[in-house]
Amino acid sequence: MHAIIKEARATLVLAVPIMIGQLSQMLMGLTDTVMIGRTGTVPLAASSFGSSVFNVLFIIGIGLLVPVSVFASRSRGAGKHDEAGEYLRHGLLLGFVTSLIETVLIIYISRHLASFGQPPEVVASVNPFFLLIGASLLPAFAYTAQRQFVESMGRPWVGTVISVASVLLNVLLNWVFIFGHWGSPPLGLTGAGIATLTARTFSCFVMAFWLRSDPVMHSARPKRWFAPFSGARIWRMLHVGLPAAGGLLFEVGAFGAATVMMGWLGAVPLAAHQVAITCAGLTFMVALGLAMAIGMRTSAAVGAGETGRLRSIWFGGAGMAASMAFLMTVVFLVWGRWVASLFIGDLAVIALSTRLLVVAGIFQLFDGNQVINASALRGMTDVRVPAILTFVAYWVVALPLAYLFGIRWGFGPTGIWVALALGLGVASILLGLRFLRLTRPAP
Repeated sequence: MHAIIKEARATLVLAVPIMIGQLSQMLMGLTDTVMIGRTGTVPLAASSFGSSVFNVLFIIGIGLLVPVSVFASRSRGAGKHDEAGEYLRHGLLLGFVTSLIETVLIIYISRHLASFGQPPEVVASVNPFFLLIGASLLPAFAYTAQRQFVESMGRPWVGTVISVASVLLNVLLNWVFIFGHWGSPPLGLTGAGIATLTARTFSCFVMAFWLRSDPVMHSARPKRWFAPFSGARIWRMLHVGLPAAGGLLFEVGAFGAATVMMGWLGAVPLAAHQVAITCAGLTFMVALGLAMAIGMRTSAAVGAGETGRLRSIWFGGAGMAASMAFLMTVVFLVWGRWVASLFIGDLAVIALSTRLLVVAGIFQLFDGNQVINASALRGMTDVRVPAILTFVAYWVVALPLAYLFGIRWGFGPTGIWVALALGLGVASILLGLRFLRLTRPAP
């Protein structure tokens, strides 16, 4: 127990600034939802639909950049700072290529959004917003690679400060462009897209400036940014990044598919889903911050040859995640209606959001645990089997049940969310058993 408490404290020191940074990034989506919600139900539903399609592509890039954190942490644990900088350089290349490919895909998808079967009024208003947030892929991926590198090198507060500043900028620009201030016409949902693109570009350039000017990072950052790239290193990163992207895609894709199902039920269910998923996502960022810290610490422990610490690191983080999830469960169950009313004035949307938040309160416990388990496994570069387990949890269990409960059997939005909760529970159990099996002490 003493070892678990010791590791939990060390994890928390690293995790707190990461959690704040993740929360600030989620606050960008939260403020978008609140401010768009003030313009009406249809724009809110359109933002939910556009964001869910965008997030499927976005998460692929995030998964491909996971190796920056994994291998930079491992290099740091082994005392090889120059090698850590090379993983940043190659990560930026992966992010650049991925963003170009996905931007072309977004342009293509934007011409076929009607094929998703959403309400006509939603499809009519979503396209400019969808293209604008699609244009933010390049700066978002570049920022993510740099931030993961900086956090892996033990400087997590830098990303936190930049993230908070970008959220404040996003709020200001939302106020200007959504509602029409300082000479701007009221652009509604399109204004939110402009604000998001600008804020993400700001984050990217500020992080790049800091990385190049901070003397403390001199020994770690790349010495030759445009030197020839190593095919072997790129392949090593893809060996981890592709399965990691697959695992994340299976999860986010399932939630995206659930959003499409909500759209089949109408604009009100789609708007309520956006409210509930934003609230659930906000609390999930706390667990994600812990998970990222655990992934870095397990990777560093492997790099230092201290594999005996892995279980203690995992137990400490999982316990903290469960405690925080329980607190948010109480908030959703007791004050769910008040929380929903902060987003929109439509009484039908508020009533449905309140019911969905009850389910969200329950699956917080599963969601936090599964992301801790997945990140610990990534830190050990175990990604292929977890990707398969994630596919089973979301695409074999959750989505078929969501269709049956929500669409065929008439339980509606609540049925879809119950199915998602079951999928999260299956993922949590399977990934946890996988970690315990790999870290079982030798007889």
